[in-house]
Amino acid sequence: MAYDPRLVSSTSTSAGTASTATPPPPPPPPLEQHQPVQQTDNYKLRFCTVCASNQNRSMEAHLRLSTATPSPFPVISFGTGSLVRLPGPTVHQPNIYHFNTTSYTQMYEELQAKDERLYRYNGLLNMLDRNRNLKWGPERFQDWVPGVPRVDHVAKGDKGALGTEGGVVDVIITCEERCWDAVVDDLMAKGAPLNRPVHVFNVDIKDNHEEALVGGKAILELANWLNEAARQERRRAAATAAAAPGGGAAAASGMEGWENGHGEARRNFDERVPEILAAWQEKWPHLPALWTLAWL
Repeated sequence: MAYDPRLVSSTSTSAGTASTATPPPPPPPPLEQHQPVQQTDNYKLRFCTVCASNQNRSMEAHLRLSTATPSPFPVISFGTGSLVRLPGPTVHQPNIYHFNTTSYTQMYEELQAKDERLYRYNGLLNMLDRNRNLKWGPERFQDWVPGVPRVDHVAKGDKGALGTEGGVVDVIITCEERCWDAVVDDLMAKGAPLNRPVHVFNVDIKDNHEEALVGGKAILELANWLNEAARQERRRAAATAAAAPGGGAAAASGMEGWENGHGEARRNFDERVPEILAAWQEKWPHLPALWTLAWL
């Protein structure tokens, strides 16, 4: 993987041996102990979830984020494989589909016609039924062009599409280390045309239905903690700007800077991410995590 001087990872692996950078100072109290979020502050970070085939782990996380209460998160999801691969009658006979052109409903109906008993028993039909109620079909991360509008996904009724129409996200969460590698490599290859920071996490989740349920719950909690920190930094920056000469205009300018990925509030949020991940990892030690700051 090529080296990008702007890319700093908290953990890296080489030849199967993990090495960890110097840990940050001890984190502050967990986010639950911070001041509660004001009910009038409805800001939401935009998320992207990724697994190999955009079927199981990324879609369970997509479900959790897009149906979160009291308000859902804007979310899109992808796979990083060359093709969508689902289990078949034997390990040597997988069901193979193309990204971007095959809908979850098409897959559901095809497998139901092939062997409804088998694919109901192994959970594929239930999984695909969930998926088709979330979005039209699996998408490939490497085909995504950040900044290109995604209005058609709103029109299709994809859950979580509202808020992602601009084609940008603040956080990407992968569910397997090889997917994290593929995402980071692809972002570097794209050359950061928007020059916009994005936090890329990996939450390592075994690819089965039971572990996906646990992983989805953990990812939602990480999303809530990150969003709490973002709200705090935005409110703090807005209050500081409102008290300065220029008042409201300065505050508006600061929020515009946040949306463009820069400004004091955004920098403060970015700096807090490692401590948030450290606190989250203590609570979910069986889900090993990676993190890096990259650019869209």
